[in-house]
Amino acid sequence: MSSGDAGSRPGGIDPGLVPLPRAAEVRGTGRGFALDERTVLEAAPGTEGTALWLRSVLGAAYALQLPPAPAGGGGEGPAVRLVLDDALEPEAHRLDVDPVTGVEIRAGGPAGVFWGAQTLRQLLGPDAFRRAPVRPGATAVVPEVRIEDAPRFRWRGLLLDVARHFMPKDGVLRIVDLMAGHKLNVLHLHLTDDQGWRIEIRRHPRLTEVGAWRPRTKLGHRASPLWDERPHGGYYTQDDLREIVAYAAARHVTVVPEIDIPGHSQAAIAAHPELGNTDAVDTAALGVWDTWGISPHVLAPTERVLRFYEEVLEEVLEIFPAPFVHLGGDECPKEEWRASATAQARIRELGVGDEDGLQAWFTAHFARWLAGRGRRMVGWDEILDGGRPLPEGTVVSSWRGYQGGVAAAKAGHEVVVCPEQHVYLDHRQAAGDGEPVPLGFVRTVEDVHGFEPVPVELDAYRERVLGVQANLWTEVVEDGRRADYQLFPRLAAFAEVAWSSGRRGFPARLATHLARLDALGVEYRPLTGPHPWQQRPGLLGRPLPGP
Repeated sequence: MSSGDAGSRPGGIDPGLVPLPRAAEVRGTGRGFALDERTVLEAAPGTEGTALWLRSVLGAAYALQLPPAPAGGGGEGPAVRLVLDDALEPEAHRLDVDPVTGVEIRAGGPAGVFWGAQTLRQLLGPDAFRRAPVRPGATAVVPEVRIEDAPRFRWRGLLLDVARHFMPKDGVLRIVDLMAGHKLNVLHLHLTDDQGWRIEIRRHPRLTEVGAWRPRTKLGHRASPLWDERPHGGYYTQDDLREIVAYAAARHVTVVPEIDIPGHSQAAIAAHPELGNTDAVDTAALGVWDTWGISPHVLAPTERVLRFYEEVLEEVLEIFPAPFVHLGGDECPKEEWRASATAQARIRELGVGDEDGLQAWFTAHFARWLAGRGRRMVGWDEILDGGRPLPEGTVVSSWRGYQGGVAAAKAGHEVVVCPEQHVYLDHRQAAGDGEPVPLGFVRTVEDVHGFEPVPVELDAYRERVLGVQANLWTEVVEDGRRADYQLFPRLAAFAEVAWSSGRRGFPARLATHLARLDALGVEYRPLTGPHPWQQRPGLLGRPLPGP
């Protein structure tokens, strides 16, 4: 086993590690270490969470107890040992397998230990990903290897849009597990949009009483004549979200909430018409939007609206301890502000010049408000528009290609690189009519794996690239089965982009990795094309010519 490929397990079985580790080699005889009823789990202080997780997954898959090591340590007997070593970076780790003494995972911090445990699970083969033994009495054998690994980027994210189509809590928890299994560590949870408000705000219950439900849903692209006439909706209680946050934290995944402002806000305005531009449109007649695209109805730039969203964010901060809060800032039409005497007076009062300047003022207000509470605002790259500097500490999500990220980095801001041309996983996976509701650019597994997050223009500002993110928008992703199809196996390819400095031999390793996804029950898109039941014939999409 070399750093250039995943190597071979004893007996010639390729472990197909995904993402590719930084360095790996076969050691000794290569006969491996067998976990059995004598194997204990020795966990250093600070690694208890990984120990709990290992007992949970390996206990289920192999009926192993993995009891704690005896007081004073496990000595030289067979054990899985979790060790912290401050000579290593927090997420860096080494995994050593000896046929007699067992497995040692040594890392610079608890997160590194957990990622090493994920590698251990992969080394055991697909059966380690099942919830009960399928071959009772089968031995769990770890190949005799040494692996040294560390991530390329700090932020390795996935956006999950639960606003357009609501995903029940269990589905979100499952996504967290799949992310953790691929060493992704940021779940960007898109909670509000024109089509739905998904977070309970106790001070403003109408946001979910009204804003969490729409009477019907457009089927396919917005140009489609077809509708699903069933009401659609749902929301997470604050305790649901606290559970998601805690579940994710136990897997070293940070949950970053997104509350959209000032655009993508029709669901909020439907619940509270006073939030809209009441002198330009009859906001009391608005409902939660039932189609796709960009609603023209945006928040009014008033003190009343600022106070309302500050109250919303006070509750958001109580639920989400992450240092980052995403406030959207994208795709904000300006027509209502142009027609609103109140908005025009506000532009003159603030001296911001025009409607773009007004949005920049709106953004800066909340960036400062969050900074005053020890948090950092994240926004889509439109927050660079308007000619006003962003407050220090603001993070820019570069989605309209690379240029927003380049401009943000040059201005001294950290950047999350997520261009829609490369890592929007709602986009179609092949040309032709076979893809279900084909949208956007063709982006195959190979395309995603070939994505380079740091182009030449960003190379001089590499230290300001906080990380990378893939985005799954759900206008036509109606449930968890469809989410599986859009995410996998492309998310495995993206995870390697986010984690690995080298990416050799991926097709062969992916072929092995698909057996793990099968064991987990992931309904991924086959490499040869969709199953018949994964297609959606007759639903209009919006294909784009690809670069």
